[in-house]
Amino acid sequence: MTSAMMPPIHDAAVSSGRHVAWMFELAVKEGREAEFRSLMAEMAEATQRDEPGTLDYEWYVTDDGRRLHLFERYADAGAAMTHLATFGERYMGRFFGVLAPERMTLYGAPDDRVRGALAQLAPQVMARVAGFSR
Repeated sequence: MTSAMMPPIHDAAVSSGRHVAWMFELAVKEGREAEFRSLMAEMAEATQRDEPGTLDYEWYVTDDGRRLHLFERYADAGAAMTHLATFGERYMGRFFGVLAPERMTLYGAPDDRVRGALAQLAPQVMARVAGFSR
């Protein structure tokens, strides 16, 4: 099939090919639960308010409150870098003061800037090979 015969690609499908996402698995440090809850609320509110390129920003906690999965999805690498810059300036010290990283998985289309910014966390990088995002 020639490109002239190809059906048009829906804009959402094109943009979803640029998304960057990660799942960050962490443990809440002993005795830091109240600080964790306060920081989580502050970060979620600020990210929703100030970062329109953040598509998903979801914190999931186990029943006992000791383990956390943080799922983040961005419109593109630029939006991910905007978030990482804000995180570094405002939250990084407190975040790692109350949370211990366990594993990070990086999805989508991270560019070299995103990969470099997250390199210390040694994320496993997963490339999309099939599927869709709406």
